[in-house]
Amino acid sequence: FGGKSEEKTSAESSESEKKLYPPMTVQEIEDWMEHIPVFAVTDSNGAGVVLKPDDTTSVFYFFLNPLAANATMTQLKSVNQDMDLKVSAFSLGKIWFKLLNSGADTEVKLKSVGAEDSETTTTKGIEYRLVPDTRDLLGARMLLTMTPEDSEKLKTGESMTAEMAQKAIEKAMTEAPKFKATFNEIPVFTIAQMRMQKQAAPGEEGEPLTLLPMYFSLQNMVGTWQQFMSQAGPELQGVEPAINLMSLHDLIEMMQKESEIDFRHVVLVPSAPDAEGMSGSATTAADADPMANIGGATLGDI
Repeated sequence: FGGKSEEKTSAESSESEKKLYPPMTVQEIEDWMEHIPVFAVTDSNGAGVVLKPDDTTSVFYFFLNPLAANATMTQLKSVNQDMDLKVSAFSLGKIWFKLLNSGADTEVKLKSVGAEDSETTTTKGIEYRLVPDTRDLLGARMLLTMTPEDSEKLKTGESMTAEMAQKAIEKAMTEAPKFKATFNEIPVFTIAQMRMQKQAAPGEEGEPLTLLPMYFSLQNMVGTWQQFMSQAGPELQGVEPAINLMSLHDLIEMMQKESEIDFRHVVLVPSAPDAEGMSGSATTAADADPMANIGGATLGDI
């Protein structure tokens, strides 16, 4: 009888000692994402181009890949060559709560192409969409639909034929339980065994800070892992990476709750775009007020 009581007390004590970290504030999350660039089509003044696919819908796109923003700009210019457009860069941290998750009540001013600045209308209900890199979206779908048998074949060095690759892609496109949408479902990848060390700032004392990196780019993450393994000692050779996948929206929801995970020791690694994707057409506006850029003389009725 006494033994059982002590057992129960010990279990309760262990449960109470489990460390929980406090939720992150909106400001902390904005700062956490501030260094992540997203790209959008704007006019020469930095006012965002709102697209109207039909009479009742107004959409504004942010892209994680600058090449996708460039392609959208090129398409718009092909429709109206008089449009003075460019690709501008914004901070994901500054737009996440203020625009992407602000609800439908945020007011903006719309101006038709070619209209005078005074000819504007105020509207609500702009739908803001964040578009991931299509390669990472496909990678996420393939991770979700790959079977243990598929993984074993790759581990044993079995080469993937064009037919096998096509079947894997078709399965990913049709059977993935998540990341089915082409926007606002942003995959984030991490390898459980990977860590980064952040050195103390000049003039500051203390041990280096150990951080868990999370990547927008599956290719960047795998490349970093392979580079690390190529320099690792023989005792680490053959270690299989434990790849984890979740959506950015789910991650940020978790950050705003009490958690056993210290999200303040997690770092988001931005995608490294192709060289041509960061050509002179992308203008950095990361420190600008996103509401100022989207509001004002915003172009509409493309």
